[in-house]
Amino acid sequence: MKKRLFIQNAAILTITSLVLRSVGILFRIYVSNRIGAEGMGLYQLILSVYVLMSSFATVGLNTAVTRICTDAIAIGNYRYAKTMLYRCILLSIAVGVLSGVALIVGAEAVATHWLHDIRAVPSLKILTLSLPFMGASSCIKGYFLARRRVGSSSIAQILEQLVRIGSIVLILNLTEAQTVEAACFAVLLGDTIAEAVSCGYMTICYLLDKRHLGKGNASSSASGFRQICHIALPITAGRYLGSGLRTIENILVPDTLTMHLGVRETALSLFGKLKGMAMPLLFFPSSFLNAFTALLIPEISEAHSLGHKHRMQHTVRKALQLTLLSSVLISGVVFVIAEPLCIMIYNDRDIGAMLRILSPLAPVMYLESMTVGLLKGLDQQTHSLLYSILDSGSRIILILLLLPAFGLYGFYAVMIVSNLLTCSLNLHRLCNVTGVRIPLYTWIIKPTFAALAGVLIADLTDRFAFSDTESLMIRCILESGILITVYVLLIFGFRCVRREDLVVIRPFKVQKNNGA
Repeated sequence: MKKRLFIQNAAILTITSLVLRSVGILFRIYVSNRIGAEGMGLYQLILSVYVLMSSFATVGLNTAVTRICTDAIAIGNYRYAKTMLYRCILLSIAVGVLSGVALIVGAEAVATHWLHDIRAVPSLKILTLSLPFMGASSCIKGYFLARRRVGSSSIAQILEQLVRIGSIVLILNLTEAQTVEAACFAVLLGDTIAEAVSCGYMTICYLLDKRHLGKGNASSSASGFRQICHIALPITAGRYLGSGLRTIENILVPDTLTMHLGVRETALSLFGKLKGMAMPLLFFPSSFLNAFTALLIPEISEAHSLGHKHRMQHTVRKALQLTLLSSVLISGVVFVIAEPLCIMIYNDRDIGAMLRILSPLAPVMYLESMTVGLLKGLDQQTHSLLYSILDSGSRIILILLLLPAFGLYGFYAVMIVSNLLTCSLNLHRLCNVTGVRIPLYTWIIKPTFAALAGVLIADLTDRFAFSDTESLMIRCILESGILITVYVLLIFGFRCVRREDLVVIRPFKVQKNNGA
């Protein structure tokens, strides 16, 4: 039953993520056509501040709610789960309001001295309204993840995206925003409306769901607060420092590119193409892995807290195997279809070149994301915090050293060094904590060889068989199909995957009681 529920939730989250990412890519095409590459660059700068402020609003409480409620529900203490959820919601709303007030007061200073673009002021002010809604919604989503009921969260995400798109399109058409400043304001206003609607829906879902919960013993306020702080503070500090340093990084990239190119508008345009257009395509296929990671946090946390070491090791091992095998395939597919895909979507060959250069980083990026999620479930968030600080600091130093001299290629080098560093550190910590060892030859070398063989055969077939094919979509489908077929055949031929590897979640029984 538990295994079936896990698969069902994974399917729901995967489908939801695929739908949202597909719609998001299509909407990015619409937005980029309306505001241009320079506008996308300015939007990415504003978005970096938005991410920083959202870190203040959520303050790491999503993970805290998931872990605390998972442990409480596992032993039948439902009252404690509800009590801790309420405390986290109130805390996130309070921090969100304070963060919003601070940003309203300092919007002009941030736009002038940080972003170096006064056009960002209206957008910065409007996004402050979304912060309390974002914090409360994040906590409730953490609760539903602990309950293994992701349907409400998935519907909320779809509703949020639909409201966002409808609001932005409506505002852009009604206001006839002709300037970059007005267009960015319209986009951020739509984001704010969407966050409010999503929060309202999640609140209704929780009020309906809590009626099905029993009771139990609630702990004291002091112990509950300590538990929240123990989980949330390291994650919060990591997000604050990480988001702050990434904001500095996003500000520095256009500035240092300007030093290399000599023209601010061109630098902002390149930044918009890379971060706003190429990177979303690279992360688009990660829908399943993101859903898988989110579901594994309560599974790992529960196994860890109950002392089920073998079950925990089994789950971690299969998660790493799945991530490596699938991300290597994704890297090959993106490399092969990067150029025709970007011409078809953005009508821009340069973005395709960017995407092709970035594609070999996909396995490292995906593996790091999975590893960080697993570490959170194992109460190892402090180490992820330290690695994040080290990574962000090194990125800023490398940006200052490399981008003025080498431009965009310097930024590619920064991304390679950064992702290899953080992935290695997090993976090393995970292996030490769990005792899991990665079979390098079976999970990395053989899949890489299989992907390279698939890329070579797909490229040769494209040159000799598909060269006269006018439809870019057909070329992408045929090349991807050839590569995937070759890769899957070689993976099974090399015995990288066996029948027992298909079992990810093992069933187990838990004796419930009414203790805290």
